[in-house]
Amino acid sequence: MEIAKPYLLFLGDVADQLAAKTALGIVDWRPEWCIGQHRLPGCKADCRIPDLTIAEAAAKGVKTMIVGVVNAGGVLPDHWVSAIVDALNAGMSVATGLHKRLGSIPAIAEAAAKNGGQLHDVRFSDMNFATGKGKKRAGLRLLTVGTDCSVGKKYTALAMEKGLREAGFNADFRATGQTGVFISGRGLAIDAVIADFIAGAAEWLTPENDPKHWDVVEGQGSLFHPSFAGVTLGLMHGAQPDAFIVCHEPTRTKMRGVEHALPTIGQVIDLTIANGKLTNPNIQCIGIAINTEHLDEAAAHAILTATATEYGLACVDPIRTGVKPLVAEIEKRFGR
Repeated sequence: MEIAKPYLLFLGDVADQLAAKTALGIVDWRPEWCIGQHRLPGCKADCRIPDLTIAEAAAKGVKTMIVGVVNAGGVLPDHWVSAIVDALNAGMSVATGLHKRLGSIPAIAEAAAKNGGQLHDVRFSDMNFATGKGKKRAGLRLLTVGTDCSVGKKYTALAMEKGLREAGFNADFRATGQTGVFISGRGLAIDAVIADFIAGAAEWLTPENDPKHWDVVEGQGSLFHPSFAGVTLGLMHGAQPDAFIVCHEPTRTKMRGVEHALPTIGQVIDLTIANGKLTNPNIQCIGIAINTEHLDEAAAHAILTATATEYGLACVDPIRTGVKPLVAEIEKRFGR
């Protein structure tokens, strides 16, 4: 699908920054596409770009309003519908990564038909996928995995694509979530694929390639998360990673949305290798990416150093420190 730019990012009235991670990701990686944000009363998220009314955004030339939020179940609250209808009536298209199709809501479908606006449901694919086969295919694949949801798997993958390319590698980011699709313009929302076909969809997303080409695959969920481990496992089996990076957010005490305690980085490494060997017996961890957003400079560098020492692996914050040590590790282990 071709989503017209520039964007207005709709944040609704979400309760925290993490709930707006789709919008925040677009702003971080494609700021030139983002004209402003539209928030409802009580919204606790902020992309730190101008707040605009629908009319102001239309006057500034916005082409598409992106529903830039995520929530449990991917639902569209009823009280958001009027803002989407207003955007369509103002001549915009609307795009969302939620699980509910925009066109299934009568008021939205009517406004789109009346005004000629496009409705983009990026979480839905009209493709039919085969079941996964687990057959080894040419090319190299790097997967980001996590101790939890929303710990930086997408950001790490995007930073690794950029770092690998800057170092002269042939590498491509493979988006597996709605935000990644908005950022890259291609990809697949893997959590919307029927469970039997998740591995096959991941195989389709990371096809046979040049032996030295790297697919940098955006991870989803966590093998330890009781809600999303099924998606994580299917993606891993289909992506067939040669290498993986463990992503972690150190200030949490329990997993997002549930009462389960976070696993350790070591537990994630061990379980990822144990499960990943099914489709790639040579899978290996090449490093750790820690999201130090909530730590000051001294505390951030202290935890990066301590973690690297504890596990004997390169450890970075992809945003604060960059990913050169991880790129160097890939060159050391796999060459060019």
